[in-house]
Amino acid sequence: MENARTDSRTVLTREGRDRVVAELEHLRNVRRKEVAERLQAARESEDPRESTEFQEAKNEQAFVEGRILALERLLAEAVVLNEAQEAARKAHGLVELGTHVRVEDDEGEEEYYIVSSAEADPRRGRISISSPVGRALAGHKVGETVEAMTPAGIRRLTIVAVA
Repeated sequence: MENARTDSRTVLTREGRDRVVAELEHLRNVRRKEVAERLQAARESEDPRESTEFQEAKNEQAFVEGRILALERLLAEAVVLNEAQEAARKAHGLVELGTHVRVEDDEGEEEYYIVSSAEADPRRGRISISSPVGRALAGHKVGETVEAMTPAGIRRLTIVAVA
């Protein structure tokens, strides 16, 4: 079973790396400026020591700067799957990091994109290989049925397609 880390480095898909880069650029070029403007306006409007707006802006600034550092660290340490690696994984026909998998259960069909925990966004069908469903599916192929222990209980999933 493939996991999302190689030599303690997070593995990202190309799409995941692009999303992280886009978020980082937005934080650096847009959010930093917005927060700086809020801080300046709060400083000018009243005594910063007594200003709720100033304190909120300082907290937001700390969050933005912390997120920037976290994303920079992620990009510096991440290994990005290249096209050849993604194609090789898909050719195996196994559910692995970077593959799309369609499953069915009693409730119907769902499609997932198996990604690292850094890229996971379950509402968009991007599930982590280290999640309960991701772990259950990893290493299996079309036609196999797996059981995943989820917070809602055991789910029996049959793999319909892997791409």
